[in-house]
Amino acid sequence: MITTTGYSATTTLPLDASISPDETVALPKLKPRPVGASERIQTIDMVRGFALLGILLMNIPGFGIDGSAFYNIINGPHNTADYYTLAIVTSFFDGTMRGLFSMLFGAGMVLFTLSKKEVEGGASVAEYYYRRLLWLVLFGVLNAYVLLWEGDILFYYGLFGMLLYPFRKTAPKWLFLIGLACFATGHFKQQMGYAEFREKRLEYVKAIAAEKSHQKLTEKQKSAKAAWEEIEKNRKPDMERTAENVSERRGGYATVFTHFADRNGSLETMITYHFWPDMLGMMFIGMALFRLGFFSNKLTTSSYGLLLLVGYGIGIPIGWIFFSKGVAVTDIGRYLDAHRVPHGALYDLRRLLLSLGHASLLMLIYRSQILPRLMKVLANVGQMAFTNYLMQSIICTLIFHGYGLGYYNQLKFHQLYYIVGAVWIFQMIFSYIWMRYYRFGPFEWLWRSLTYWKMQPMRLTARAVA
Repeated sequence: MITTTGYSATTTLPLDASISPDETVALPKLKPRPVGASERIQTIDMVRGFALLGILLMNIPGFGIDGSAFYNIINGPHNTADYYTLAIVTSFFDGTMRGLFSMLFGAGMVLFTLSKKEVEGGASVAEYYYRRLLWLVLFGVLNAYVLLWEGDILFYYGLFGMLLYPFRKTAPKWLFLIGLACFATGHFKQQMGYAEFREKRLEYVKAIAAEKSHQKLTEKQKSAKAAWEEIEKNRKPDMERTAENVSERRGGYATVFTHFADRNGSLETMITYHFWPDMLGMMFIGMALFRLGFFSNKLTTSSYGLLLLVGYGIGIPIGWIFFSKGVAVTDIGRYLDAHRVPHGALYDLRRLLLSLGHASLLMLIYRSQILPRLMKVLANVGQMAFTNYLMQSIICTLIFHGYGLGYYNQLKFHQLYYIVGAVWIFQMIFSYIWMRYYRFGPFEWLWRSLTYWKMQPMRLTARAVA
């Protein structure tokens, strides 16, 4: 076993960069079990807690406001609280919290598999691992179809996580390369889609030019013109569709369930097909970073400082360019005419740099002991991240859906973040109190009990509480 002394406690670390892919972690010959409190890596919980709270920054519009709000903000005046809020959230946080979560999911996969030893006559580590992920897929279905949150990520993490197991002992450099290859694949798919979209615009421009020169349009040119005009029309809010969406989201449980049933199925298919490079890429990079000791506080202070400077120094300007030149486009036609490659091509680079910047900043704060209580609170939130993630779905759907308070589409965009702040405060207090008396969050306990097919001890002993 390898131990590392942190700034608040000594943490047992089952894997770091000094362990080669072929080495076996020395553990007692016991039946595989959940990681105990003394074996947890506090910095991983801390970063996970930060990411879990941050995810709500991106999810809250999906919970509380119709999509037409984005069009109105971007195409309206730019000196409003809504516009500033959208600019800040998109530039600094869009994709980065999910990126951190995906990295930590990959790190957790390595920790889960290599901290356990095969036991003769018992279930294999692979069996426990895949059983764990199959239950996660089921929890994702529960989140989407019972709690009625269309932005669920558990389903995809469970699904894509099944591809990670064969790479659990792969060297960090190969994990980095695989992650970058995933990003390259995603970029290629994006560029191909953009090229097809741009081609439609070019055909339209040719048709308009022919029409202006008083040429008779061919059937192909007429079709191209009609197709682009339909695209332009669909980019603008459809007030009738918006009213229907708002009415259904403010309805009873059965109405909201029916509203989401088809949408969830379509989303799960679309995201699985189009966004697997996004999630898998970050998972592989997270595995590599964990093996190098990044998430377990093993790097030097200067290394974290350098990653912070690079991550923020390059990531923040790219983030602003990504928003101002890409997201905040008001005339899509002129944009397509002017750019062969979309600014969206910066997405993966921006979120990777900012994710590393966020995590490095947390590591430096942790080491400095400037805010030890806040770091402990974040670690508590992260230790029960599964519970807190599902709790966000429960709280927000009850606030915004009609079977709850029915506030859907009643708040302005920036006002949604007042709700975010209130949920953060509640979850930090709840997590702090809960973890004083229990080993796991309630959903973590259920997940572990199902994974090991045995009821896990829940309450801490009186000595542990003290």
